[in-house]
Amino acid sequence: MSHSVIQNAFQALASGDPDRISEVLAEDAEWLSPPGNATAVALGVTHHMVGRDAIARFFAEEFPRLFARDVALSFHGTHTDGERATVEATLTATLAGGGPYSNDYCFVLELRGGRVHRVREYVDTARGHRMIFGDGSR
Repeated sequence: MSHSVIQNAFQALASGDPDRISEVLAEDAEWLSPPGNATAVALGVTHHMVGRDAIARFFAEEFPRLFARDVALSFHGTHTDGERATVEATLTATLAGGGPYSNDYCFVLELRGGRVHRVREYVDTARGHRMIFGDGSR
């Protein structure tokens, strides 16, 4: 897996275009994030998305309802090993309620046939809850 494949996948996810997002995902793709994470709770969605259509719909329709503007993903490092990559990044945004969001993530991506087959997302869930539901402290 090359760094350009990783960047292309994240650029597609950030595009908000469901067709472009679908192009980088395997049909049976899965996205697993921590159970009870603030994003899933705030949006009333599952922490384990299954299928290209569900993931594309989330990033095109649900994600922007919470992360309203100024969304940016800053990469700190990537490591690739065959069909697997680990990405360290910080997501920043302005939340729908106007507050700031900034949290560090680690994504483990698995590819199959040149498309993203599985993503395991790791994030500081307590920090996310404070920013989305609490006083905004970091």
